[in-house]
Amino acid sequence: MAVYSGALKDKIHKLKYEGMSGWAMIFGRLLVGWMESHPEQMQGVDHVVGNPAHSGRQPIQHIEAIMDAAYTEDTTRSFPLSPPGAHRLVKDTETPRSANRTLDGKRAAAAAHAAALTWTGDTGEIKGSTILLVDDVFTSGSQLQHVALRLRASGAADVRGLVLARVPWSG
Repeated sequence: MAVYSGALKDKIHKLKYEGMSGWAMIFGRLLVGWMESHPEQMQGVDHVVGNPAHSGRQPIQHIEAIMDAAYTEDTTRSFPLSPPGAHRLVKDTETPRSANRTLDGKRAAAAAHAAALTWTGDTGEIKGSTILLVDDVFTSGSQLQHVALRLRASGAADVRGLVLARVPWSG
């Protein structure tokens, strides 16, 4: 949606690392606003899911909080979001973080992250579905790629990615 810099970077950081959960509501509203203003890209989406944080993530499971806020904001139930606390994609196992790693380290962490994910619903509902995978920050694309591959291997027909912020390209 935007470049990961300035005030946006600061606010994402406050949510993820300082637990300032009020930012989740704002990011949830942004997510719903994006979906409302991009109907052509939402065409055929069966599930909108967050790229999950570990269930023990401290101070907050930030992606889950954003997805819960998006569900609350979608008062007309226009989008296939899961109700708060009923996330379709969960991560119950801690895996290595990808932050501050080399590209190879990010890829390895992303593969471990994807392997630790579980689809909580009926596994039949993923077969042939189109999934919009939401994440907060896009750095190398490794996590979105590995999670998309995992979802495709589980039967999803199409996996699309949407991120709140993209880290600027560096030389």
